[in-house]
Amino acid sequence: MTDNQQEKYAHYTKIAWRIYALIALVIMAVLVLVIARDTEEMVFYGLLTPAAFYVFRPTDRFIGKKIYKYTGVSKPTSAE
Repeated sequence: MTDNQQEKYAHYTKIAWRIYALIALVIMAVLVLVIARDTEEMVFYGLLTPAAFYVFRPTDRFIGKKIYKYTGVSKPTSAE
């Protein structure tokens, strides 16, 4: 694999994780600002959402498949 493909894959991986984090922030904001009725629920939703997104985060294999599906850049093999 070329360095260019490794750089592209790393770039798309960073973009994928940024999108994932942005989705988590949007859902957390909606839960805290719209759904929560009192400060206790705001704290609960504010802490629960990032914890749930951390526990249920996608694997590198899943991210790699989606990157290949949408961009055509496959994960570079390790040449040791």
